[in-house]
Amino acid sequence: MGAPSGLRGWVGRYAVSLAVFVVLDALWLGVVANGWYAVQLGPLRATSPNLIAAVLFYAIFLAGLSYFVVAPAVFAQSVRRAAGVGAFFGLVTYATWDLTNLAVIQGFPAIIVPVDLAWGMVLSACVSAVTTWVAIRVPALR
Repeated sequence: MGAPSGLRGWVGRYAVSLAVFVVLDALWLGVVANGWYAVQLGPLRATSPNLIAAVLFYAIFLAGLSYFVVAPAVFAQSVRRAAGVGAFFGLVTYATWDLTNLAVIQGFPAIIVPVDLAWGMVLSACVSAVTTWVAIRVPALR
């Protein structure tokens, strides 16, 4: 099949991953775990999110996911690889935030760490697998 296509394919895969990521993370943060995070973080939680920081996180995170996980999985034509490597990527990236906070923020609740690491793994695996599945089936995204 050859290496994934150039800029057009990368932008298309990025757009797919952005759509999947935003939907899943919005469900998690806004519906499923919103109350739990509010209770666990208490006064550490901002009253409203810093949108610039959130957009930067999404942009950088998805660029890394696209480069390190999705492109090689599309090249290998393997959704399974995308899910597995995506889960590991999610573990590594979410551990950066969680474990750094646990190390340097007094009162950071340790109970958040395993839950957030699991979410990072599930989210990254799902985004990677769906994006790879779509890219394998849509020639313009390869």
